[in-house]
Formats: sequence, C-alpha cells, structure tokens
Amino acid sequence: MKAVLCKSFGPPEDLVLEDIPAPSAGPGEVLIDVHASALNFPDVLMIEGKYQSQPPFPFSPGGEIAGQVAALGQGVEGYSVGDRVFAATGIGGFAEQLVVPASALMRIPESMSYAQASGISTTYGTSYYALKQRADLQAGETLLVLGAAGGVGLAAVELGKAMGARVIAAASTTEKLAAARAAGADELINYSDGELKDKVKALTGGKGADVIYDPVGGDLFDQCMRSINWYGRILVVGFAAGDIPRVPINLILLKSCQLVGVFFGAWSARHRAEARANLEAVLEYHKAGSIQALVGREFPLEQYAQALRCLSERQAIGKVVVNVR
Repeated sequence: MKAVLCKSFGPPEDLVLEDIPAPSAGPGEVLIDVHASALNFPDVLMIEGKYQSQPPFPFSPGGEIAGQVAALGQGVEGYSVGDRVFAATGIGGFAEQLVVPASALMRIPESMSYAQASGISTTYGTSYYALKQRADLQAGETLLVLGAAGGVGLAAVELGKAMGARVIAAASTTEKLAAARAAGADELINYSDGELKDKVKALTGGKGADVIYDPVGGDLFDQCMRSINWYGRILVVGFAAGDIPRVPINLILLKSCQLVGVFFGAWSARHRAEARANLEAVLEYHKAGSIQALVGREFPLEQYAQALRCLSERQAIGKVVVNVR
C-alpha cells in the first residue's frame, strides 16, 4: 500500500510517499480502507519534532480517518466488511490502510461524507469537551470564539449556537468572518486591527464575554484577559499564532475569572465512555442540521505537503482533508 512517511524531523517537503507492506488486523482490531484523513496542528508539530509526544520513526501523519471496514480481527463484533466508519487514531492516516482498535471506531451517519467524518473526532470532540465539560456553557451566555474560521473555531461557533449561547466570532479577514456567519455566529469581530478588547466590550455593554474560546494564543491572549466578564471562563485550547503567552495573573484576581486548560486528547484517553457520548451528541447535532462540518480544502494523497502547508500557514477555512482514495 502507499503511505506518506516521516523518517526525520523537518518541514512537510521532507516527508516521502512510499510503498510499504499492508497491515493486518489482530485480535480486537479492524483493518480500514482509508478514504480520507483530516489534518490538525499536531500533525504539523509532530513532523517538526515539536509535539509533546512523538511516535517512533518512521510514522505516517494524519490523526483522524474515515473509511470502510476491510477486515475484522479475531473477536470483533458489531461491524461488517464494508461498513463506513471514522476514528481518531493519533497517527497513520496518510496511508491507504490502517489498523484501528474496534473500540475506537464509530459509524458514519448517512448525512456525512468521508471527508466530513474524517474531521469530526478532534475538532468537534475538542470544542464540545471545551464548552460542555470545561466551560459549562449555559444557554443565554455570551461566547467569544477566536480563530473562528479554523477547524476547532468553526466547530465552537456551531456548537455554541446549538447549546443556546450568543456567539461572537472573531477572525482576521472578511472571508473568514463570512464563514463564521454562515456557521451561525450572531456577531462578528475582525481583530486584524488589534482592537479586539474594545470591540468585545462594545458588543457586550462593557461587561465582556462569559466564555472565551482561544485556540490562537499569541498577542491576542492578553486582550482576551481584558475581555472576560466577571466569573467568566477563558478556554486555553492552543497556540496557532505560534507564541505561548504569559498570563497576567492579577487580571484573574480582578475579574474573578477562571483560566481553563483544554487537553482533549488526555481527557478522552482517561474518560473514553464520556468522550464517546460527546461524539454521539455531536453526530445528533449533525443529523438535526445544527452543525455542518465544513471541509474547506481537499487534497489528493500525493499533495500531502501542500495540505500540511495549507494548515500550518492558516490558509484554510474549515477542515483540511487529504483524500487517500
């Protein structure tokens, strides 16, 4: 089978596309014919050697997949060859076949394409965990979403609306804000001029947002600290801007606010049943039409480097997906 391999740390162009032996399913495992693999920032960080956990060389990037069941390992029940499934795998998605534990699989609803399903596990899993378990977002509260046109950002916009919040979407371009509006955002903020705090205060009667979802970090984080309401919750989701900000802890005291970390991967590994229930709820939202699971860019497997660049350079609106077949 064909697979994209990382054999040493470096840029996307250092990866190689090779023919390697096809895997086989062991006990409790399922062999998947991969149709699509969605990209996330950990994919970029892993190939550069910057992620907090690193798989041994060689490995294939691609932490989310969707495809068809090709074969069942011993003891696997509940699935049949040909079933459409998706899973979060951590690595291995940039390959024509992949072995996945049966317990990690979920069925793709008829309402979803392979490309859409490949991008559900991490983005919607992260955003729903952040809003539900970490922020305890309540109907009627104001939610500010930074990076609102990226994968997790759009997911947060859609889920926030589905949960009954007033959603303020913030992004850096008119095109990105248009996507956030289409996803259901009530208000829009273009923060390219550096005036995020003043615009949030203007939209909230000077109070600030009750919950702030921040996957960007960098210079915007300080403005988030100054844009939070009394008893508000700031969700630290990631650092797409590249810089890890320092926290002005005096503002935590003055606002009586909470700074809440969102490490979905670690939580979902510790609380598998709860994480699965979250994803089942997300699928119900999709069936009801509350979320769209926007795929912004699709690339064939041979264009893996362009796909990774599209993500790392923040060119995409919605998910970036590699179509393996």
